[in-house]
Amino acid sequence: MTITDIVLVLFIAALLAFAIYDEFIMPRRNGATLLAVPLLRRSRTDGAIFVGLLVILIYNNTANGGSPLTLWLLFALALLGIYLFWIRAPKIIFKMRGFFFANAWIEYSRIKEMNLSEDGVLVMQLEQRRLLIRVRNIDDLEKISAVLLKTQ
Repeated sequence: MTITDIVLVLFIAALLAFAIYDEFIMPRRNGATLLAVPLLRRSRTDGAIFVGLLVILIYNNTANGGSPLTLWLLFALALLGIYLFWIRAPKIIFKMRGFFFANAWIEYSRIKEMNLSEDGVLVMQLEQRRLLIRVRNIDDLEKISAVLLKTQ
């Protein structure tokens, strides 16, 4: 196993661990889930660049007669990239004492101010940071406000 293969295995393990945490572990942390709302995806350009570079590496490995193990590892990394950038949907998960946004736990007590912009973006002002929550379905904003009123 070359250094390249070891690095690929490490990247695959890290992305797989993140995918498992995001899908299975995070919803079970900090109590029962009150509400999980899908969010709008950000630009898919970064994902397209990542997968495109992997396709170039796969072609280069095949054309130069590279190791079959490296080829399989590149394919696995490409599949994980496709899952993370195109299949997986970002979400906000509301719990009794706080919520998960962008995989970070935020207590309700940290919210200093909330506003709703004209284009349907919920803006939460924390101590030193502002969260811009773009929901996929505009009706989910009513559900979010009901959960926030119930927990406050």
